[in-house]
Amino acid sequence: MIEIKNLNKGYMLGEEKLPILKNINFHVKEGEYVAILGPSGSGKTTLMNVIGCMDVADEGEYFLDGLAIHEMPESQLTEIRNREIGFIFQNYQLISTYNVLQNIVMPLIIRGMEHREAEVACMDIIKLLGIDHRLGHRPSELSGGQKQRVSIARAMAGNPAILLADEPTGALDTNSGREVLKLFQELNAMGHTIVMITHDRNVAKSAGRIVHIIDGELSE
Repeated sequence: MIEIKNLNKGYMLGEEKLPILKNINFHVKEGEYVAILGPSGSGKTTLMNVIGCMDVADEGEYFLDGLAIHEMPESQLTEIRNREIGFIFQNYQLISTYNVLQNIVMPLIIRGMEHREAEVACMDIIKLLGIDHRLGHRPSELSGGQKQRVSIARAMAGNPAILLADEPTGALDTNSGREVLKLFQELNAMGHTIVMITHDRNVAKSAGRIVHIIDGELSE
């Protein structure tokens, strides 16, 4: 599903390049639930951006579901982000002027699907996540846990190859955080591939496998 080989990434600081990711080798099998655990400044956000096709490596190879991501131009990466990756963010990234249903179907509308067709396609996910009674509400009318469920539903709408979660419990209270992690485990049990980025060891423990990133180097 994910195969990263000898990946390096840095950013220019003045006239020198500061190395951020150092010779990363990382794999995720289909149906796995993997947590990437690391402190602030460890390189985990940069790695997440590369996995999510929001940034490209300086060196190395990245294959996602058989696709050679490292060989693709930006125009293709945009399509990959929309079709192959479901993003779940710490701060939800919901559109405040849209209601719940409009937020969830948005990725399918972007693909060119008719609105009614998109609604039908998403309804099973909406019911699975228990938010079908909130479809007409706007994000400001939801609790943090409900917002994250909407975010997860939106991520799953296009049946992506992987769900990529960035600190998914970071903005939630303890109970809501537990509910989201339990939901991830249930989704994984259904066969969904999940990669979660976190700084919290207790959150990482919910995953089936933990890899550690420190100073841009990955280890298990």
